[in-house]
Amino acid sequence: MKVKAFPLFLLVLSLSLTFTSDMNAADDDQQSDDDNERMILYKEMDGITHVPWYWLAAIDAHERGLNVARDDRDENDRLIDIYYSPRDWVGALNPDLEDNDAERISIFGGVGLDGDDDGKANRQDDRDVLYTMARQISTYGYDDENIRIGLWDHYQRDQAVRIISGHAKLFKAYQTIALDDSAFPVPLEYNYSYNSTWGDTRGWGGRRIHEGTDIFAGHSTPVLATKYGVVELKGWNTYGGWRVGIRDPENVYHYYAHLSSFADGIEEGAIVEPGMEIGKVGSSGYGKPGTEGKFPPHLHYGLYRDNGYSEWSFDPYPSLNSWEKKDRQK
Repeated sequence: MKVKAFPLFLLVLSLSLTFTSDMNAADDDQQSDDDNERMILYKEMDGITHVPWYWLAAIDAHERGLNVARDDRDENDRLIDIYYSPRDWVGALNPDLEDNDAERISIFGGVGLDGDDDGKANRQDDRDVLYTMARQISTYGYDDENIRIGLWDHYQRDQAVRIISGHAKLFKAYQTIALDDSAFPVPLEYNYSYNSTWGDTRGWGGRRIHEGTDIFAGHSTPVLATKYGVVELKGWNTYGGWRVGIRDPENVYHYYAHLSSFADGIEEGAIVEPGMEIGKVGSSGYGKPGTEGKFPPHLHYGLYRDNGYSEWSFDPYPSLNSWEKKDRQK
């Protein structure tokens, strides 16, 4: 009986893998379609308002990341994720929070504008929302510096301006928003090991939790960027040693610590791609600059999500596992 059951198990496994592969392909196709439609909207508003499309795309990407990180916003099934509260949209004294009459909203001092000349300023309409944001930003000017001033006035947060500026830099450099590729942070041909260690306790420097996954590998093993992004931070940290922080287009901050060295060209503001070398595995940290050897060589890899107010760590193990599998299939 066992001999007969084994081929059946293989058939079930094969069908399961095929189904999963088909589902992933369908998700990728949908993402590609959405990105194409978003690009059409961004460039359309660029032509109307003269705000560069990559800035509009960057604002939308930032807002999309906020929507993932927060639970105090309405669920959005539209292409554009830029968010306005009902009160801000219709005006402080407007008795109708669902008002979409553009003229009446203007009378009540609401921010909502009509982006498609239908007489309505609909908070659920992609063109109206994107047009409203573009007009707000263009009040300050169309060059990068004035757009940053407009962004600060809207968000009242330096970090939001930095994140959006990084997104815009990426989109402008690659002339696309389709930057979804990934890579495992060490080459698969090297010897390495890792387990889910996020949330474990740590004692050095005071009781705290481990905000990442440790990937143990030989000293000087190359460390690779996992996603497209912009380097936000480079230097020494008492706990992390020589470390690099990179922000991806989904607002996620990727933290690489305990490095032995940095790759050439890795400076704050530099653009990285998946698979690009950013440094080497080491054992730096737990002391003054240059301290090494207090633990075995490994890469501490952390992920942090920004919610518009602060950043919080989340478990990188599922992402690492997924990226490793994808790389093995290439």
